[in-house]
Amino acid sequence: MGKGNLLISVVIPVYGCKTCLKELCSRIITTIESIPADLEIILVNDASPDDAWETIKALHEVDHRIKGIDFARNFGQHHAISAGLDYAEGDWVVVMDCDLQDRPEEILTLYKKAHVGFEVVFGNRVARQDHWFKRKTSQLFYRVYDYFSGRTSDHTVANFSISQKKVIRAFRQMREQNRFFPLFIQWMGYKSATVPVEHNARKEGKTSYNLKKLITLATDTIISQSNKPLRLSIQFGFLLALGSFLYGLYLFVRYFFLAQPVEGWTSVMVSIYFIGGLIFFNFGILGLYIGKVFNETKGRPLYLIRETTEDDNSEE
Repeated sequence: MGKGNLLISVVIPVYGCKTCLKELCSRIITTIESIPADLEIILVNDASPDDAWETIKALHEVDHRIKGIDFARNFGQHHAISAGLDYAEGDWVVVMDCDLQDRPEEILTLYKKAHVGFEVVFGNRVARQDHWFKRKTSQLFYRVYDYFSGRTSDHTVANFSISQKKVIRAFRQMREQNRFFPLFIQWMGYKSATVPVEHNARKEGKTSYNLKKLITLATDTIISQSNKPLRLSIQFGFLLALGSFLYGLYLFVRYFFLAQPVEGWTSVMVSIYFIGGLIFFNFGILGLYIGKVFNETKGRPLYLIRETTEDDNSEE
C-alpha cells in the first residue's frame, strides 16, 4: 500500500452499463485520492449482455487497482454484490451501482459520516431520479416488507453504502440463497446511519427489474425474512372455520326449531369453490416455504465464477 494502511474497496455489480465503466472508475479513483487512501475497485460482471467483461479486462490492464470477476451465468445483482464482498480486502467497503446514478463523489460524504462514529452508512436518495414506476414499486415493496417483517425501512435507501471490515466479515457468514444486501445489513444491527446524497438520472441502459422480477424479488425476500404469511394463513383459516361453524349452527336452528328448510344449491357450490380456492392458496404459501427450504438444503454455491482478472495475472 502506497499511502498507508487504509484500504478502501469499492464493490460494483455490472449489468448492462458497459459504456459507463471507464468514467465510473475514473471518478472513483479521483474521489478516493482526495481522502487519501489506497483503493481497489471490484467489478463483478453478472453475465452482462453487452460484453462488459472485455471492458473490465481492458480497464484492469491500464490500472491493476481495478479488478474483475466474471460470473459463469447471470445470478442476480445481490449475488454479484456478495461475490464482490467475498473478495474485498478493504478496511472500509463501498457498495454502489454501475450506472452512475450513485455519484462516485458521494463516497466522500459516506466516508466522512462514518467517521463520526458509525459502522455502516447508507446514502439517502432524497431526490430520486428514477422512473416513477420504479419509485412507486420500491415504496410498495418496502411497505409490504415492513408489514410482514415488523420493521421500519426507508425506500430512499438502496445499496449505496460504506461499511467497516468487521461488518463485511459478518455479512460473509450469511449464505442464504435469497439475498438482499440492505436488509441483511439492517438485520445485523451494527451502528448505522443514513446521509443525504445526490442521485443522478440513469446515464446508460435501462433497469433489469421489470414488474415480474420485482414481484419475484419481493416474494423471495419476504418469505426468506418472515414467517408472518404462515401465521396469517393459520389465523384466516381459523376465522373461516369459526364462521362456517356459526353459519352451520344458524342453519341447524333454522331447520329444527323454526321449521324453515334450507333451499338452493348455488350457495353450497359457491362455498365449496371458495373454500377449495383458499385451501389451494394456503397450500401455495406453504409450498413456497418448503421450496425455499429445499433450495437451501441443496447447499449449492451462491455464484460460479468463470474467470477473474487475477487469474490473468497469474498466467502472466
